[in-house]
Amino acid sequence: MASTTTDTTTPAPTTRRIASLDVARGLAILGTFGTNVWIFTEPAGMVGYLDTVGAESLPIRVLQTLAQGKFLGLLSLMFGVGLAIQQASAARHDRPWPGRYWRRALVLFLDGLVHFLLVAEFDVLMGYALVSFVVSAMLILRPRVRLRWAVGCAALHLSMVALVAVGMAMEGSGMGTGGDASRANPYADGSFLDLVLFRLDHALLFRVETIFMIPLTIAMFLTGAALFQGGLFGPDGAALRRRMMLIGVVAAPTDLLIGILGAPLGHAGVAVFVGRYAVAPLVALGLLAVIAEFYQRRAVGRVGGALSNVGKTALSGYVLQNLLASALCYGWGLGLAARFGAEHRLVFTVAVYVAVMACLLAGSALWTRRFSRGPIEILMHRAA
Repeated sequence: MASTTTDTTTPAPTTRRIASLDVARGLAILGTFGTNVWIFTEPAGMVGYLDTVGAESLPIRVLQTLAQGKFLGLLSLMFGVGLAIQQASAARHDRPWPGRYWRRALVLFLDGLVHFLLVAEFDVLMGYALVSFVVSAMLILRPRVRLRWAVGCAALHLSMVALVAVGMAMEGSGMGTGGDASRANPYADGSFLDLVLFRLDHALLFRVETIFMIPLTIAMFLTGAALFQGGLFGPDGAALRRRMMLIGVVAAPTDLLIGILGAPLGHAGVAVFVGRYAVAPLVALGLLAVIAEFYQRRAVGRVGGALSNVGKTALSGYVLQNLLASALCYGWGLGLAARFGAEHRLVFTVAVYVAVMACLLAGSALWTRRFSRGPIEILMHRAA
């Protein structure tokens, strides 16, 4: 029977804020939007994106591949780091763990539900809330037991990826929904309420990825927590960072090659699927190690400070960037995707990304002058 002792490896210092943590969160938020922005700028929204992803022109495939899955993986690792930090804080203050964390997870789930219905059908917060509830309890297990769980969940996930990829390749299908192009397009022509009802009607389809990714998310959360407790962000973590960077050096070009060659070989959907769910998480490990190593050697400069501001308001920034993009692209807002998304996809998408990121960077800089947390983070802290 597994022991439930709280004895773990020596955690990294938690008495001061670690600069690289906020930078990594900020980069994860901005990078995740690098994937999501292509959904917003697609005239047919999420449905059209699933039907065409991986089969775009070469420049678009390269840009999509550079963001696809890596920053979501980084965000998942950072969520696990956050759980480890909260556990360490509870231990310092002699509070039981997970204690009342379930309240925080419940608030996050409700926030994700609202975000899913009103803003973005690809919301990750609901899945993160469910997994965090489980992983917060798993953190009291011995490190070896947690390692077995992480490896087991990763193996289960990779097995599912392999099965689905083989099935897609045999059927010659992509990631599309098979939707009828003649049907009404709620993204371009519908009202705000029409989109809400559309998400409700297709809730199972839009939540399939969240369910599918539960084993991977558990593994990534546990990995993030273990990396923090193993000293990744401290001066003694150099060897660990080098090993992770080596993984990233191998995984990054492999992922890019898969993304570029998928369409010419007739397996665009399979390539995107394998890259996003099998290779990109490994790239995320390398990316996190690079950030941690960089800020062990240098102080936070202007760029790092800007990313850090976004990281301190990560949850609020995630919701805000999706809300801004919705207002720019969807029919209930300015409806720009229907006007420019088809003929000028690349330029239009880059313009939307730059505009939204500028708003996010400026808004987070102004907000963090007075507050240490983002507005949604403050509400969650008070509610939980």
